[in-house]
Amino acid sequence: MTSKTINIGLDEIFSLAKAALINHGANEENADAVANTVTNAERDGSISHGLFRIPGYIKALQSKKVDGSATPEISEVTPVILKCDAKNGFAPLAHQYGIKKLIEAAQKFGIAGLSIQRCHHFAALWPEVEAISEHGLVGLTSVSYMPGVAPSGGATALFGTNPIAFSWPRPGKNPIVFDMATASMAKGEIQIAARDGHSVPLGTGLSSSGELTTDASEIDKGVLLPFGGHKGSVIALMVELLSGPLVGETFSYETKERDNGDGGPAQGGQFILAMSPEIISGKDTSAQTEEFLKKYNNIDGTRLPGLRRHENRKNIGPRAVNLELINTIKKLA
Repeated sequence: MTSKTINIGLDEIFSLAKAALINHGANEENADAVANTVTNAERDGSISHGLFRIPGYIKALQSKKVDGSATPEISEVTPVILKCDAKNGFAPLAHQYGIKKLIEAAQKFGIAGLSIQRCHHFAALWPEVEAISEHGLVGLTSVSYMPGVAPSGGATALFGTNPIAFSWPRPGKNPIVFDMATASMAKGEIQIAARDGHSVPLGTGLSSSGELTTDASEIDKGVLLPFGGHKGSVIALMVELLSGPLVGETFSYETKERDNGDGGPAQGGQFILAMSPEIISGKDTSAQTEEFLKKYNNIDGTRLPGLRRHENRKNIGPRAVNLELINTIKKLA
């Protein structure tokens, strides 16, 4: 089965997303932040985190789970530890408020951490870390979600898809950026594969009866598995700890217990770390890094993480978007 698509410009993607959000209770500031995040995902080819997410954002506004007029509050716990109370709002605005101060602290002291509480994160993670590396810093972030992934060896969901993102600065060049779920596949990618009738690799997940399957719709009813077996499982465990108790928030199962089940982004926390390679190492490491990357790129078949996303970004033309999704969002707008 092949879904019909329609070509739509990036400006129109932004306008459509923003109009839908405002129409359902988001104020200008929140709608602008979310629409920008969604548009950038479409621009960079991350369709599972683009317009695909707008109906979920709207459900959270309709149910009043999310405060569409929230103004995040930043507090300085210590000179290098910042806390953001997102005030039960969407994460993109919390990022706008908190990451600027995080960057300033890391540039001054060499390392700084930001804990975000009471936020609703529904997007990719690369925008946060890439923003950090654009200022010469190393970025690391993680979030948990609601249970959808079984620990290695099990068949019961306990972990969220638990993504983690990392970025490394390259003066005058795009940073190295990776953003990945610790699940074998992001939940949004499973849902899109199910929608479009595509199969997924064996080992991605289990059906509701606990059987391995390549049917994405069956996995959507069952559980995902961690990537790389027990190795991905322990990284997912690490993300649960970093994004839950470390930042004063919930584990994935606790997040689900308090969620209203409306299909929108659940309330949770986010861990973000920024580090200065120059201050920590005591020298300029850019030449050393570039020599390493030269060797990396000289190996046939390799590709730096984030390269495809940055290549997609050069294209400012229209994007092909699922027609049914566009019609749904137009009705919401």
